Amino acid sequence: MTQVEPRLPPAGPLQGLRIIDLSTVVMGPYATQILGDLGADVIKVESPEGDTTRQAGSARHRGMGAVFLSLARNKRSVALDLKQPGGREILQRLVGGADVLVHNLRPQATARLGLDDASLRALKPDLVYCAARGFRSTGPYADLPAYDDMIQGLSGTADLTGRLGGEPAYVPMIYADKTVGLFVANAILAALVHRLRTGRGQAVEVPMFEVMTAFTLVEHLYDSTFEPPLAAPGYPRVLTRWRRPFRTADGHLCALPYTDRHFAAFFAAAGRPELATDPRFADIPSRLRHIDELYACVAQTLAGAGTAHWLAVLRAADVPCAPVSTLSEVLSDPHLEAIGFYQQVDHPSEGRLRQVPLPLYFSDSPTALARPAPRLGEHGAQVLDELGCSPAQVAAWAASGALRLPAA
Repeated sequence: MTQVEPRLPPAGPLQGLRIIDLSTVVMGPYATQILGDLGADVIKVESPEGDTTRQAGSARHRGMGAVFLSLARNKRSVALDLKQPGGREILQRLVGGADVLVHNLRPQATARLGLDDASLRALKPDLVYCAARGFRSTGPYADLPAYDDMIQGLSGTADLTGRLGGEPAYVPMIYADKTVGLFVANAILAALVHRLRTGRGQAVEVPMFEVMTAFTLVEHLYDSTFEPPLAAPGYPRVLTRWRRPFRTADGHLCALPYTDRHFAAFFAAAGRPELATDPRFADIPSRLRHIDELYACVAQTLAGAGTAHWLAVLRAADVPCAPVSTLSEVLSDPHLEAIGFYQQVDHPSEGRLRQVPLPLYFSDSPTALARPAPRLGEHGAQVLDELGCSPAQVAAWAASGALRLPAA
């Protein structure tokens, strides 16, 4: 692993942008982690209790859980009680010096706290105001709570896994939150390009349900693309029960002959070249119509020899294939080690950490792990000083409970 020093100077293509992040849990914080990794100054506004993700995973100190240590890097923490007038006043000052505000509050909450688009863009007309929500605010689900599990169910994701496993199941990761987080980051960047060209800010809404439904239907709309539908939705190649890591004589192998050339090479390596011209397997439409038979044939073939044998044979024939790595093996993958993918950082309170940096590479504006995940409210006094607030003002807000500062 590459070792880097903490508290590097800000770096990345978004240097100079300031983002106020009121989001919690994973979807919004993952989006702003990406933007912070790209060099933006992300000010994480937390409640006096802190983001609930601070409690996720093992921790050396309370409020500094393993998941939070990644999601909150390259951010500064300001802890505010937005139910108090002083907390809302501080937030308004933060907005006045910001380029972007992002939150994942439901419409009723933003209206109650005065955090709606109209109120905040009245303070800063060129503000990019991004609401990352569970559902589009104009629909009947607008004020329903939304978490990853609910969205996997509503968007058809759990149904897809159920078609293979016998009953609906969740993808075993925070799949919807992270996927929609990527859309949030992209939407903010697109709105910033618009502002660069026009000088105007705007409101952006990124709803989880609609995003994940669109994401799911990229391939699975399939024959329902047509009106009237030719068949029920669902992409057969990925819904066959045979689409899984194939068992070999001593383990498992991910193999994906895909093109006509791949299948000709695969069948030749398997000692059955005649199957390349079999009418069932001769081209992509035919293979999709006979996908179960095709993948069953691949499975039977691969079971006849060990994983190392097939990796050597298929890679020599340029047929896509890979071993099945455990999560522990991913941490020592030779390719990732060779490129210095993992980095070790020394956190000022949490000690030595392994971090996964942003896997994007810029020739002129490289990114960096510039700031470790902050303690709750760690940067409140610093940020308010930058906004021109006096120490006396800061002390008064802290005394009232509107602002929470960390213990010495």
